[in-house]
Amino acid sequence: MTDFAAVVDRYLAAWNEPDAEARGRAVRELWTEDGTYTDPLAEVAGHDGIAAVIAGAREMFPGLVFRARGAVDGHHDLVRFGWELVAPSGGESIVEGFDVATLTAEGRIRAVHGFLDKVPAGA
Repeated sequence: MTDFAAVVDRYLAAWNEPDAEARGRAVRELWTEDGTYTDPLAEVAGHDGIAAVIAGAREMFPGLVFRARGAVDGHHDLVRFGWELVAPSGGESIVEGFDVATLTAEGRIRAVHGFLDKVPAGA
């Protein structure tokens, strides 16, 4: 049985990893080789594509961190969770979203489908 909260923790840790090499390693460990990431701004496949999307978000919002928002919910091979992008010290979120991920039996990510609920003007 998959520990859905642990998968989400690892997912957010990958997005928060400042070191590109360590972030790439986290992506390779968490996603399947042919894993995908799709949201309104991106549609990529494979470890390099996913790592590039994460790097782009980190460049767009330097110094901010992703953290879980609300409860993590999962069943079968699906997990859904909310997240927010905030200053490390907290405060009001800059971006908020909701992701649904499909997992393997081992708890690796096959696909993430992301939705943006709150975005800054001009983003």
